[in-house]
Amino acid sequence: MSRQISVIGASQGSGYILGVAEAVGRGIAEAGAVLVCGGRTGVMEAASKGAADAGGIVVGILPTLSTDDANPYVTYAVATGTGHARNLAVVASGEAVIAIGGEWGTLSEIAFARRLDRPVVAIQSWKLRNNAGTDLGITEAETPEEAVEAALSSAASPGEGG
Repeated sequence: MSRQISVIGASQGSGYILGVAEAVGRGIAEAGAVLVCGGRTGVMEAASKGAADAGGIVVGILPTLSTDDANPYVTYAVATGTGHARNLAVVASGEAVIAIGGEWGTLSEIAFARRLDRPVVAIQSWKLRNNAGTDLGITEAETPEEAVEAALSSAASPGEGG
């Protein structure tokens, strides 16, 4: 089975952030991995476009009850009807998570990912630390290529769980 990498970020974004998201999506597809996202607009749509344009597979886990709500680049849409609770399914479905920019929903997804021991790679996203100085399992990347490489290398190998 192909590796699955989740991409999270805001439903709206600047041209720079959307360009980063598209490049990340393209990199995931070129690496032969499946992109999992929230299936809607903004970072999700830009990453989906990058993956689809590179011939990749995109799974969109939607907050609504209709698969018609998916962006046009989603290969497989999963309608959940669970609203923001779908954030858990997005990150649980990836072996690693790439956070690009983001707002409160992205922060919740980062928290879910770490609670599930999924590695998180961040580009221009939340900078988190705790007072104990514990490694939070979040790697910062400067470029889309670094983010994809870090996510793939930190993801569990097929058959290892994750």
